[in-house]
Amino acid sequence: MDAASPLSSTAAPAATAHARLTSIDMVRGLAIVLMALDHTRDFFGASGQNPRDVTDAALFLTRWATHFCAPTFIMLAGVSAFLYGSHGRAPGEVSRFLLTRGLWIVFVEFTFVNFGWNLTLTSGLFVAQVMWAIGVSMIVLAGLVHLPRAAVAAVAVALIAGHNLLDGIRPEALGPLAFAWTLLHVPGKLQLAPGVELLVVYPLVPWPGVMALGYAVGPVFKADPARRRALLLGAGAALLAGFVALRASNLYGDPQPWRHGDTALQTALSFLDCEKYPPSLLYLAMTLGPAFILLALSEGARGRLADTLTMFGRVPFLFYVVHLPVIHLLAVAMAWLTVGETGWLIGAFVPPKPPGYGLGLPGVYAVWLAVLALMYPLCRRFADLKSRRHDWWLSYL
Repeated sequence: MDAASPLSSTAAPAATAHARLTSIDMVRGLAIVLMALDHTRDFFGASGQNPRDVTDAALFLTRWATHFCAPTFIMLAGVSAFLYGSHGRAPGEVSRFLLTRGLWIVFVEFTFVNFGWNLTLTSGLFVAQVMWAIGVSMIVLAGLVHLPRAAVAAVAVALIAGHNLLDGIRPEALGPLAFAWTLLHVPGKLQLAPGVELLVVYPLVPWPGVMALGYAVGPVFKADPARRRALLLGAGAALLAGFVALRASNLYGDPQPWRHGDTALQTALSFLDCEKYPPSLLYLAMTLGPAFILLALSEGARGRLADTLTMFGRVPFLFYVVHLPVIHLLAVAMAWLTVGETGWLIGAFVPPKPPGYGLGLPGVYAVWLAVLALMYPLCRRFADLKSRRHDWWLSYL
């Protein structure tokens, strides 16, 4: 989310600071654009929600490329929280902002975003996804900012590197604590009341650790450009090297070992096939490594594509909340045109698709580009508004 937006209120930023924040916005913009591709595939593709079949390389890689999104978003929210506090704000002020914004984001997840997925407010199904993970991670970080930065880093490492030690624990083995374990570590559906269910797609651990990692590395973004670039490239390369070494060993870091396939490509895809729900250590190393490298390489980027991504990256909250009903309504229109029935798209979270519905990947990519084109004017106008005005409420949108 647009956790960096408070930074726009600082007066007369230095040229290097402007470039630094532009690189953050650009990488965040790339993440939101790829996220839109994933959601377009959810509603328009013929496949299920999380295709992991290594025999279908094009579909697998389309899904795999979007894995970059959530870790990058949440890590950059931590970076932005550090930068927000680095402009003379006391820890208490930063903590209050993170707490109130986190609560707001959780509220939006279960209202506006839930409506985008279901197109109804009466389905009785609430879905805890990335906004839920971001909001609760901000609430956790609101407490962590009172600790020394080294302690925040230690919490980040413990959650990211250690949570796979708990993979063998199942909710049903914990009796009355099963509810809490589903919220924390194992995806599942919880019965909140008669007719009211919570589908936990994003268990919380280790997402607060990812945001804490971003907060801990925040000072890198205040270093001089040459040192910042070197540190980011080094961090990205180290994460990727660690991923390759640990993944090759099949010893730890992901609940599913990679296997040799019938072809070299299938073997390579199996190597990349890491668990997202919850994100394993190897999943995070595989995605955050490229994120750090892109942050280094995107500084000073110019051109229409860079400007467009930067613009989207400055208004990710608006983009996220609006793009879901846009995609969903387009899917309703296609269902009416192709199968003559739309009811199955109302009140269900990515429902099973009827025979005859669904596009191949070229069609999915075409719809994705159309969605971006539809989103562009609104996002452009809102980005311009945020550049002109610094009202406190804009930092929550």
